[in-house]
Amino acid sequence: MSIAKERALARVKRKVRVRQKVRGTADRPRLCVFRSAKHIYAQIIEDTSGTTLAAAGTVNKGLVDAGTCSGNVESAKAVGRAIAKMALEKNIKQVVFDRNGFLYHGRVKALAEAARESGLSF
Repeated sequence: MSIAKERALARVKRKVRVRQKVRGTADRPRLCVFRSAKHIYAQIIEDTSGTTLAAAGTVNKGLVDAGTCSGNVESAKAVGRAIAKMALEKNIKQVVFDRNGFLYHGRVKALAEAARESGLSF
């Protein structure tokens, strides 16, 4: 098995292990983060009904300037601020953070800290 496949499998194992414990309710929905090499995405999900309440990502128009890199820490901060703004507009103040098997470092950490600074509590 190649190193890339082993790393992907390890992330999926971490994801499953964490998701057994982390659930989003109507009172505290789940803030789920996904990152790829080029982009980063965040969703606020209510797991009891399986609905997405808010979503933001670097692929959204106007969030990241055209021609700039969208796979960096600054872009992650912009997504964090955007998802927090959307959540606060829907009166969501507290969430459960789901890092989706990714390490709490770099872009994931930047997104989380920007969301906290913008008013979300987790």
